[in-house]
Amino acid sequence: MTQKKRIVVALSGGVDSSVAALIVKNQGHDVIGLFMRNWHNEDLTINNECPWTQDSNDALEVCNQLGIPFQIIDLSKEYKEKIVDYMLIEYASGKTPNPDILCNREIKFNVFLKYALKLKADYIATGHYCIKEKNKDLYELKEGKDKNKDQSYFLCQINQEQLKKIIFPIGHLTKKKVREIAEENNLMNAHKKDSQGLCFVGKIKLPIFLQQKIKNKKGDIIEINKENKLYQNPAKIGDNITYSQKDGIKIGQHTGAHQFTTGQRKGVSIGGRLKPLFVISTDIKSNIVYVGMGKKHPGLFRKSLKIKSSFIHWIIENEKLNIHEEKKYLIRIRHRQSLQPGLLKRSSNYLYIIFDKEQRGIARGQFAAWYDDKKRLIGSGPID
Repeated sequence: MTQKKRIVVALSGGVDSSVAALIVKNQGHDVIGLFMRNWHNEDLTINNECPWTQDSNDALEVCNQLGIPFQIIDLSKEYKEKIVDYMLIEYASGKTPNPDILCNREIKFNVFLKYALKLKADYIATGHYCIKEKNKDLYELKEGKDKNKDQSYFLCQINQEQLKKIIFPIGHLTKKKVREIAEENNLMNAHKKDSQGLCFVGKIKLPIFLQQKIKNKKGDIIEINKENKLYQNPAKIGDNITYSQKDGIKIGQHTGAHQFTTGQRKGVSIGGRLKPLFVISTDIKSNIVYVGMGKKHPGLFRKSLKIKSSFIHWIIENEKLNIHEEKKYLIRIRHRQSLQPGLLKRSSNYLYIIFDKEQRGIARGQFAAWYDDKKRLIGSGPID
């Protein structure tokens, strides 16, 4: 981009998006700062802090420092319909959706992008740690330089048309360098902590959010012994192991199976246990949580997963697998997980992923994303 362009920056009030705005401003572009207000319900705040006001005030102050226009766009209606309602349905059915991936797909690079284009924007810019490159007519998304902060996984559901209109000004920088740039330019949020709340909502913790939105219901916690017979007869490729109460021993109660996900330790507290307990499965219909003792419990590990064909998303279409075709890729099933080698196999109904090594804590509803050996993000889909 050598010519002057109009760039709308998605400002969150944090240091990453602020430095992104600074960079494109210093490049001589016409820059507008735009803050998304995605949530109105202030009953779910932490320590009486308003979940979005402080962030929007910080974004405004940064825009004043940079001398660029500032706007707030209210997307709370779209956020509730496309993110919150979907999340609640998924959790209530025993799945573990990723709100950040959904927010990027449905809000930031859909509704927000369309609004920016109405402002005559040539591009939108965000503070994501990832790299976009153009290869002929193809736009490629790669891991950011800072491997500890890489956020390409969160963008695994965007498409070529969206990628065409997005720039990532800090993708080639480390987090340390971003803070140094903020300090050198006296940005007021140079030392502001990274947000730990829901995407662009603010200081709202997901467990608190779910407790407010899904009614609690007491159920049993069943411990599965390592010598359980199911371990001698593992599931078929892509299938889940199904437990029943007779497979273990009741050791306590919980307040809702929807509050737990595979691999979880926090919140699984039973008095008198010598080792930590981890969730290995949930049965939403019967409201049962199955747990195992120790982080290496066999029930935590799986060699494979599957994704329904209708939900497979390819960022790079020419990599798309045909039915009965298979190919090796590098896969991750959660943010910050190191890339894991595995084989993708396509059937008429499913895409199967068979890992070279067993993976811990594969959770239904989470996204699996696959990369090639050049670290290009190729595709993704929700785990079934």
